[in-house]
Amino acid sequence: MNIPLELKKMLDGEHGSTKQKAARLVVDLASTAGATEFIKCSHAHVSGVSPLTGGHGLRRFLEDLSEDENASVEIPTTLNSAGCDKEKMKEMDIQTKDFLEHQFEIIHSYSKLGIDAILSCTPYDRGVEVEGIGSWAESNAVAFSNSYTSLITNRESGLSALSTALTGWAPMWGLHLEVNRVPNILVEVNCELEALSDWSILGDWIGKQIQPEWNLPWGMMPYVTGLPKEVSFEQKKALTAAAANYGCPMLWVEGVTKQPFIGVDWNPQGHLVFTIDDLDERYSDLAPKGQVDLVVIGCPQASVGEVRATAAAVRGRMEFGEKIPNQRLWIFTSGHNHNLLEQEGTLDVLEEAGALILKDTCPEVTPYNRIKYNHLLTNSLKAEHYLTSGLNRIPTSVMSIVDCVHHAFNPNLSEGVRPVLDSKVKEVYSTNKSPQNGDLFSEGLGLPSQKEWSVKGAALVTDVPITYLGYVNRDTGVIEEPGHPLDGKSIEDTILIYPKGSGSTVAPFVLMGLIYTGKGPKAIINTDVCPLTLPACSLLNLPYAFGMSEDLCIGINSGDELEMKLSNGVVSLEILNRVH
Repeated sequence: MNIPLELKKMLDGEHGSTKQKAARLVVDLASTAGATEFIKCSHAHVSGVSPLTGGHGLRRFLEDLSEDENASVEIPTTLNSAGCDKEKMKEMDIQTKDFLEHQFEIIHSYSKLGIDAILSCTPYDRGVEVEGIGSWAESNAVAFSNSYTSLITNRESGLSALSTALTGWAPMWGLHLEVNRVPNILVEVNCELEALSDWSILGDWIGKQIQPEWNLPWGMMPYVTGLPKEVSFEQKKALTAAAANYGCPMLWVEGVTKQPFIGVDWNPQGHLVFTIDDLDERYSDLAPKGQVDLVVIGCPQASVGEVRATAAAVRGRMEFGEKIPNQRLWIFTSGHNHNLLEQEGTLDVLEEAGALILKDTCPEVTPYNRIKYNHLLTNSLKAEHYLTSGLNRIPTSVMSIVDCVHHAFNPNLSEGVRPVLDSKVKEVYSTNKSPQNGDLFSEGLGLPSQKEWSVKGAALVTDVPITYLGYVNRDTGVIEEPGHPLDGKSIEDTILIYPKGSGSTVAPFVLMGLIYTGKGPKAIINTDVCPLTLPACSLLNLPYAFGMSEDLCIGINSGDELEMKLSNGVVSLEILNRVH
């Protein structure tokens, strides 16, 4: 491995403990990725800001970093959205104890490192063109920028992006290499998409079709045909944000994006066809069934165009003398867009109608007062995906912006008992696991920062990716995802084996919090390189292995007693006792 002199000095501790930790993670990531070279980055975007997402794991880790008073970022770095608008705390009525205090603590820690607290999950939507190689850790921003701009970034975790920010370097691997920027799924769209929510549904639908037998080392990367040749900024944003729910780091739209190289022997892992029936079925599934308590627009944070579209729908109702009762419409946008919209008067229209305008935060990272709000309506499948997860576990319905506005004005449009999550149809993930017998011995690789360890314990195994943020309880370590093969199982004190992580790029903070409190696993084995799992293991020294000689996701049963050892960079694993 050719480690640049600048990075090696950090690795040796010449620039302090914080940069040393960051350099160790960068080198560990390179090792697991099989990268032999490193690349200098031009920009980083760090996620993990809200106390709701980062939790105590994030706060404790940042406290550790703050012990090194001389630590600072090496490249321009921006910060993701926070969990609240500090100027609208009364209106948001957040009941979580010490939430604002914890939020200030987190932002202050990042700012001390020299990070620009733009508090936006849409760093591509602020009038600044970022080019070159980036290290971005916000799933929708990764997918948008790789798909439609000249910025190239892997799907980083909050921790790996922070480590690159502190060192300036990243492993050269994955999407940094043009050979890997090739679509692996073909998607045909055989219907018209009109509302922005149509595009959001399409992106989410694509992600839901993932199959465990597909070989997707960089995640799903669809080549989409059948869409119009003219696609707006907002439509692009809605499509990629929803596709990113399931790990998509980039996509191509025929006739819209720069066309990828597809040779005559291109053989996509899957061929999907999206029809009007699929669209209608999703709208039917997602339609509000029971009283709607609150309407939220802006996930990811609303662009100027989305806010204007919302204002146009609002204005149509205001002309009849109507007003939104009880601020039932919350619109989330970035500080940059908030300033633009305020100057042109759009915000005045919305506030006059009774809407609440929030900046610096996002619907999915905000803790809601559950005495007031137990059923949300939105136009975003990204919002629905995370709001219904363990972050808030709040029933969420989806409609177009126009329909959302109608529901904001009229609380009686959807009457009846509010839905509960347990009443939703549970989608069962496809799995190829079956009971296994006989002996098994396997070897793989460990992390360079981990020199030697030995672990014994019971296995917990799945061939379906695990989504930590929202679907692994941050207090108990129990997987809470209906339809997942491990739903209801605790990862505590297990040797946890799964292909890779999925979902939000702040997942490592959930895992770190569980490790800090003793609710995490004894060791983790991933089939593929997992930038959402490895950082927590590297920084907190949790035994980690990858690239095993056998497919352990299939070959080992949950409950099998295992012994793992790391020696001279090689991890060995054997079964001590099979479950019966």
